[in-house]
Amino acid sequence: MAVPKRKTSKARRDKRRSSTWKLTLPGMTKCPKCGEYVLSHRVCKKCGVYHNKEVLAVEE
Repeated sequence: MAVPKRKTSKARRDKRRSSTWKLTLPGMTKCPKCGEYVLSHRVCKKCGVYHNKEVLAVEE
């Protein structure tokens, strides 16, 4: 059975773990009507437009 010869330091352990657990940013696009950043394939919360069609009636 393989046994490590030395203890892995906290710095070395944390360096190894740091890159694999990072979160990625979601795909954000600009709304074609108002220019607000929106998650892809979602209705714009500001103007209610999806795929250049008004889906929601948003009160201003």
